[in-house]
Amino acid sequence: MSRFSPYWLWGLLALPGFGMASALATSTDPQIYHFLVHPTGEFSARFMIIAMLATPLTLLFKGWRGPLWLKKNRRYFGVAAFAYALVHTVFYVIDVATLERVLSDLSKLYIWTGWLAFAIFIPLAVTSMDYFVRIMGPAWKSLQRWTYAAAVLTLVHWAALHDWGGIGPALVHFGPLALLEAYRVWYWNLRPRAKVAV
Repeated sequence: MSRFSPYWLWGLLALPGFGMASALATSTDPQIYHFLVHPTGEFSARFMIIAMLATPLTLLFKGWRGPLWLKKNRRYFGVAAFAYALVHTVFYVIDVATLERVLSDLSKLYIWTGWLAFAIFIPLAVTSMDYFVRIMGPAWKSLQRWTYAAAVLTLVHWAALHDWGGIGPALVHFGPLALLEAYRVWYWNLRPRAKVAV
């Protein structure tokens, strides 16, 4: 079997970015960065959620090639999530315009949770290459579990926007992930198991 080429997947993951880049290049509206802050953050969350769905989906749909393909390629979605999070952060900083305002916003729940989630994203993205998987060994998986903390922070960051006005869209996106993760916990820890005869 030929080795999977990721280029078409990278192109697909980059499509929202191409649309935003086109809007940025053609717009004369000084508020364009403000308008693009939210979609960049939303696509970051979406790609993170898709990457996290891989393992519980393989448990739920055993043998189905879709979840197996997703599990094999989830690092691409994770890196794309970081890339959109990076652009989201840059656009936010440009939008607020001054360091003083960036610092004054840090006390807000939806701001500091976003910054903390982004800080967690950085080492996860840096160590996403096969090289780090090899040299870190079991420590690599331990580091990747911080994705769950980033997901919770992202959920709060999104939900707390505009005095919790973002809670509906946040739950629509994170609800399926929460349900599948609950199934995963049940599968490994709570489901009835056949007793082995002695």
